[in-house]
Amino acid sequence: MVSRTGTGTHTEETEQAVTPTASKDGAQNVAQKLISEHLLDGKMTVGTEIALRIDQTLTQDATGTMVMLELEALELDQVKTELSVQYVDHNLLQTDEKNPEDHLFLQSAAQRFGLWFSKPGNGVSHPVHQARFGRPGATMVGSDSHTCAAGAIGMLAIGVGGLEVAMAMAGDPLYIQMPQIWGIELTGELPDWVSAKDIILEMLRRHDVNGGVGRIVEYHGPGLASLTAMDRHVIANMGAELGATTSIFPSDGAVLEYLKSVGRVEDFREILADKGATYDVEDSIDLSRLEPLIAKPSSPGNVVPVREVAGEEVYQVVVGSSANPGLRDFAVVAETLRGRQSSPQVSVDINPTSREILEDLTRGGWLFELISSGARIHQSGCMGCIGMGQAPATGRNSLRTVPRNFPGRSGTKEDAVWLCSPETAAAAALTGVITDPRELGFDYVRPMLPKTGSINTAMLLPPLPPAEAAKVKLVKGSNISSLPSFDPLPDDLEMPVVLKMGDNVSTDEILPAGARVLPFRSNIPKIAEFAFSQLDDSYPDRARDAGPSHLVIAGENYGQGSSREHAVIAPRYLGLRVVIAKSFARIHWQNLANFGVLALEFTSPEDYEAISQGDTVGFSGLREALEHGPEVEATLGGRSIILRHRLSPRQAAMVLAGGRIPYRIALAKNEQAKNKQG
Repeated sequence: MVSRTGTGTHTEETEQAVTPTASKDGAQNVAQKLISEHLLDGKMTVGTEIALRIDQTLTQDATGTMVMLELEALELDQVKTELSVQYVDHNLLQTDEKNPEDHLFLQSAAQRFGLWFSKPGNGVSHPVHQARFGRPGATMVGSDSHTCAAGAIGMLAIGVGGLEVAMAMAGDPLYIQMPQIWGIELTGELPDWVSAKDIILEMLRRHDVNGGVGRIVEYHGPGLASLTAMDRHVIANMGAELGATTSIFPSDGAVLEYLKSVGRVEDFREILADKGATYDVEDSIDLSRLEPLIAKPSSPGNVVPVREVAGEEVYQVVVGSSANPGLRDFAVVAETLRGRQSSPQVSVDINPTSREILEDLTRGGWLFELISSGARIHQSGCMGCIGMGQAPATGRNSLRTVPRNFPGRSGTKEDAVWLCSPETAAAAALTGVITDPRELGFDYVRPMLPKTGSINTAMLLPPLPPAEAAKVKLVKGSNISSLPSFDPLPDDLEMPVVLKMGDNVSTDEILPAGARVLPFRSNIPKIAEFAFSQLDDSYPDRARDAGPSHLVIAGENYGQGSSREHAVIAPRYLGLRVVIAKSFARIHWQNLANFGVLALEFTSPEDYEAISQGDTVGFSGLREALEHGPEVEATLGGRSIILRHRLSPRQAAMVLAGGRIPYRIALAKNEQAKNKQG
């Protein structure tokens, strides 16, 4: 049994619950404004299902291949959104034919269905999207959990599973449970050697990886004045690590300056919280009191002050990723290393987050400083963040400015990845040990950034006109299979427990990323061989031996982390029909329903303890149970246990149908039959 936990602790600045949802005199916070503008169905009552109109979508290559296959299965002609973009940023290593063939497939799919296409090497999806397409006031869903980064400029941007994105492209609304709005008041200004990464690490220190579950985090207060749009991007991005639905900042003067700098001032729209607006939950952070923080292996919530772990030997430093993507994040490392050599034992790996950032690093002279100090410069993309190269040596400390350090995500099974700010990373690069950057013995240099950044859109390919798009044939290499079809959920089931897990199991542990696995992302039979391999590499064989159906057991916050729906599709392909957990992470819970896997929660902690791997669990009358209430009865060893589900009637019907695609097809057939009768 495997358990993954963090060590978040509360300070005296603890959260406080207040009167929910409605503010006095109709005053609204930013989140409420964006939700109400896009609300198609339901009411803004916490915990109830709402339907939102979606303006934009984002897909990347690790998840987008499946989305394009889903669009094909839906027989979609052209996307219905105002704008959809397909990025290639995760699977950039071309060690054989699989990745380049998938890139060709994605480009042909973008042309066929009417998407923009960001070519390999153009950059990481989140900062590129914010710079080129992000629009204050717009809604966006993305098949990447860090889609929430766009909240930095006043967007309602939510990471979801690929099928949710495909449905949004097809014109369907996004269905979510109305979250609480969690107001975080920021005051003061950051001291030297402390930056935006330390703000979100402070949030994780206080609240751990599940503190934001069921919540939208909205930042407000006078402390915002000193935070740029890219600072806010750092904070909003890692709201995903809190488990939050999304994070939101107001669209204010900082956003206006940002849009000016990227040549898109015409897209600015001011969006501020109304005077008198309130929040369902409140907390506050005095920025002036923060110090350099670091997340120890192997959880983003395992946060401590850097000074407490100073002196630990370091063998690798990785700078880059969607969590620290701005020019400033690289330039501050260059300024810290200027005229100095990195430690002989440390590999300093620099991953520019876009071609435009790389151009600006070159123009500003920072690239020269990085190279001179001994840094290795890699291509613009996710790279080490997703385990696509830059894997560390076994058990050797790697300090990274990435958002996640789940076990094995780096590409090394027994890894030791720490999450930190660029300042802390640079200090370790110089000294060879974890070092509080305030102890370096020289002055902090704040880089002088250009007011206008480079604008280079040559690797962004626009959609084809519909008439031309209709003639495009999808280019499918040998590694691309079709989306499997899954049968309806049986009314009666008796099946074994093939795997039992502990708390905070991530999607990286359910279906790993990295150079060994991700190239098979569009080949479900092959990628299924890696299901749960980080926890138990015998799972695929035991799942097949179990017959047509089996279940798995988990603890709290099951499925945290990445939005990759492969973490559902691969086990489902092997016969997974039910997951019973203490609680679920939002995106994975929705992905389970999307592919017809029943997600149930324990009502008694004793029942979790009583179930062992290898036990047989029985269900009868599932259809009636799901249609008539939240409780589901199961039998275990001759006794009855009561479980519960949180599915809406729509989601319950989806699970019973075998998933969202068969459910949608059945609805369409019923509508056609009614029309014929009419």
